[in-house]
Amino acid sequence: MGRSCITFAPGHISGYFKRIDGISAQTTGSLGAGIVIDKGVTVEMREASEIRIEISDGSMDDWLIREVLSSLDVTAEVRVMVDLPIGAGFGMSAAGLLAAYSAANCVFQLGMTPADIAAAAHEVEVSHGTGLGDVAAATGGGLVVRTHPGISGVTSRFYPDEVFWTISFGGISTHDVITSHEKMQQVTAAFPEREPASLAEFMENSLSFTEKSGLLPPDLLPVLAACKAAGVPASMTMLGNGVFAVGPAAENVLKQFGEPILLHVSRSGPVILEENYV
Repeated sequence: MGRSCITFAPGHISGYFKRIDGISAQTTGSLGAGIVIDKGVTVEMREASEIRIEISDGSMDDWLIREVLSSLDVTAEVRVMVDLPIGAGFGMSAAGLLAAYSAANCVFQLGMTPADIAAAAHEVEVSHGTGLGDVAAATGGGLVVRTHPGISGVTSRFYPDEVFWTISFGGISTHDVITSHEKMQQVTAAFPEREPASLAEFMENSLSFTEKSGLLPPDLLPVLAACKAAGVPASMTMLGNGVFAVGPAAENVLKQFGEPILLHVSRSGPVILEENYV
């Protein structure tokens, strides 16, 4: 018995980024640009006397959800459904945090604003080294340009209609990359200064960054070469061992290397799908 709620939060593919260190977690984050995608994390939560967590495919460690419940001092039964691999550049950690905080806010009627939810999720991401800018981006939809660190750093969102296809060969440790001073120096040097005003400019910036950042895994070289030969805009999913590409022709190119996944640009951030009192 009690309240229950089902929420969804979208993932985010970062095309390029630059770490900014502030005086706190809220002023630490990244600049950059990326696409908020229509696949993400769904959380079903209900009041309970003790914490019980079920994750649909076992790809997400339950510490993330426990961190949310602990930070809010609540206990609940939680079921988590993850659409894409964790740690593969799809922003699933941020999506999980946003969905879980949104669900807890709904179930326990905590009165958190969307900004409160985003700030709490961003704090966990930065503190645990699982991300820098995904939460800020995924609070809304679109192709997102971020020019300041933290949850208020989004400068613009626009909504291309083109489809995306992606292929993943596994994960890269986000923590190891974003906490490495040497890697962050390379990333900063590769960061494109031009702010994209279109999808085409975003893809050009992303590929340039991929090629110059020192983060490109060898596995992806033939994939990106095949996309280039076919005239398909493509780049690396930051931070993951995968490629995302634009347009219907991308599917056939990526099929040469594995099973491509269809993505669309999300039109919104976290949403409540269902709310019940039983």
